[in-house]
Amino acid sequence: MEYSKEIKNRLKRIEGQVKGIIGMMEQEKDCKSVISQLSAARNAIDRTIAVIVSSNLEQCIRESLENGEKTEHLVKEAVELLVKSR
Repeated sequence: MEYSKEIKNRLKRIEGQVKGIIGMMEQEKDCKSVISQLSAARNAIDRTIAVIVSSNLEQCIRESLENGEKTEHLVKEAVELLVKSR
């Protein structure tokens, strides 16, 4: 699968968030602030996973339809990936 510039940029923003969290920890910021930022980073990762899975699913379905293949298993695999990621 080819990963879009958008997906890579999402991950770079998450990387920046994580570096910021480390900085907060080094500055001994309060627990609530650190947890809040960790939660935001986790949510961003979850959204990125969803984007990757949906993009891949769309690509796989198109290819299967072009080849006259069934697609039900692809949807099941995508759901399993999302469930596993949690």
